[in-house]
Amino acid sequence: MEYTEEQRDAERLRAVVTFADQVLARGRDRYRTEPTPLLADGLKVETGEHLTWRVPGGREIVLSNLASQQVLLRVLTGLTNLTGESRYKEAGEAVLRYHFDQLADSSGLLQWGGHRVIDLRTLRSDGPENKGLVHELKNHFPYYDLMFAVNPAATRKLIDAIWNAHLDDWANLELSRHGRYGLSPGLLWEHPFHDPPPFRATRGLSFLPAGNDLIYAAGRLYKQTGYLPALVWAKRLAWMYVKARHPKTRLGVYQYTQALKQEEAEIAPEDPHFTFSCYGDRAQRQFGPEFGLDALEGYMLLPGHAWSIYVINSLMELELAEELGTEAAEFVAWVHEGMVAYAKYAYLPETNQLKPMLANGKDLSGYRLPRSGYYGPAGTILRRFPAGGGFLHAYARTYRLTGDPGLWTVVRRIGQGLGLGDLGLRPGERVQVELGSKQADSRVLFALLEIYRTIPHPAYLALARAVGDNILREKFHYGFFLRRPDCLYAEFNAAEPLALLKLAAAIRGTPELVPGYLATGYLTGDYEELDGTVHGLYGSQLYERSRMS
Repeated sequence: MEYTEEQRDAERLRAVVTFADQVLARGRDRYRTEPTPLLADGLKVETGEHLTWRVPGGREIVLSNLASQQVLLRVLTGLTNLTGESRYKEAGEAVLRYHFDQLADSSGLLQWGGHRVIDLRTLRSDGPENKGLVHELKNHFPYYDLMFAVNPAATRKLIDAIWNAHLDDWANLELSRHGRYGLSPGLLWEHPFHDPPPFRATRGLSFLPAGNDLIYAAGRLYKQTGYLPALVWAKRLAWMYVKARHPKTRLGVYQYTQALKQEEAEIAPEDPHFTFSCYGDRAQRQFGPEFGLDALEGYMLLPGHAWSIYVINSLMELELAEELGTEAAEFVAWVHEGMVAYAKYAYLPETNQLKPMLANGKDLSGYRLPRSGYYGPAGTILRRFPAGGGFLHAYARTYRLTGDPGLWTVVRRIGQGLGLGDLGLRPGERVQVELGSKQADSRVLFALLEIYRTIPHPAYLALARAVGDNILREKFHYGFFLRRPDCLYAEFNAAEPLALLKLAAAIRGTPELVPGYLATGYLTGDYEELDGTVHGLYGSQLYERSRMS
């Protein structure tokens, strides 16, 4: 049976409604006679049991990690905005209200993040014990706009506390990805700033994923309150990463400091402690004998580093720049420079791949690690990796905000490499998209909608619809968006429903009604399997598990 375009549009929106209804019906607190409004992070598809984390010793935590529900909050808000059904957004507001009223610590921090959750069964803060239950946000990007709508004073206090918890030395922007609970505020945004040089040796590691969340939080504080010092500090922190880019190539960086060497590594490379930063810069230890002083952690451009720098950081800073206007114009210039440099040195259009690199331009494709260390055991071969939907999204947004024709060439070549056809010699010109594309990646859909915002050519929207239909066919099963039909667990924080809502909003000509997408967040730490083995695990890996295994 052939469906009309209108019927397919309605079917995609209906799937998101079904998903949200399932989450609210089956994901809520079920552990007390007067339940809280809190939600689990996911559930077992066949039984409906809430997702748990097994800490060593076999104790199970029912995961309710607000930091891993921020895409879901955006979905619930967007769904209310598109359908007029208030109950979706109200459910998200109730979750936030409960966290602010009942679960914030004295400093204003919430019990959430990469290493700390709420156990929905006990309502106590919990998490992987080997990580110390510290505060950590790394590419989580809380939905601060909704938080400000729910409780502006608590949200202001939260953002103040996040910066205070992670800045060990404001004057030199020495930050740590691990923050401390219960600190008193101190000077906060009134600290002096010394504008230190790049790659100072510090105890804390200035990882960009942590910096991304700090920049975003301060930018959102300025947007909502007009408090100028917050924007000043957001720019100062963003500038630290820009200032540390390699002077020749302008590539990088993943961090702008070096790990302070505090002791000698008098242990075997096989010992997991061998990779600890207390022994000094880990890239220098592993690559330095061959590549010299440019072998720094900050200069490593392997897949995860490239993703954080050229996808997540770029999209985040451009989002802030677009919303804040001329007051944040530096963000556009900084992102533009970085994206141009990365395309020049790393992108291989003939294969649509990206090179693993050092920021000095050294191609590490096929390089076999001569010794064990932080970046893998001896013998590991570094491989090229695909320029996927995230890179298409980031390059498309950078083009839209700069109009740089060289970046459009990159967008066009990535699109061809992803089987999308020809997006055009220039936007809207000689467009020959592939409506039979099999792409079902939500990031590809976000990218196409970005291109459609640049030039509202009907072919771009038609291709976006086709990708949306693929997402529905490939990912929507049992009322949830699963990575595969046989997945054991359903993730409530999935990106697909937000992508389909963005598509629906674009079709209606009201893209502003649905919040944008940046990243999904994560949880990590030691996990005990049913057979008693213990290993490090990312929460996202649970959603890859098959019911058949």
